[in-house]
Amino acid sequence: MISLLWGIVSLLWMVLALIPFLGWGNWFLIPFAAIGAIIGAIGMAVTSPGKRGRAKTGLLLNAVVIVVAIFRLSIGGGII
Repeated sequence: MISLLWGIVSLLWMVLALIPFLGWGNWFLIPFAAIGAIIGAIGMAVTSPGKRGRAKTGLLLNAVVIVVAIFRLSIGGGII
């Protein structure tokens, strides 16, 4: 549950960081989303197989945010 909420916050932050001149937010977003992905991985490891849906969704959402943020940094350098 925490990983899913963390992923939603990361996704909203990512949308803001896509705005020109707010790209510097990606430098803080990547570690933030990485922590959410770690929480999701821990959640998947400690829950029973039938109840891993939220942890898996949080892990995937944070992973997508990390990939998009890295791509955004590669094209704009975090300045633009």
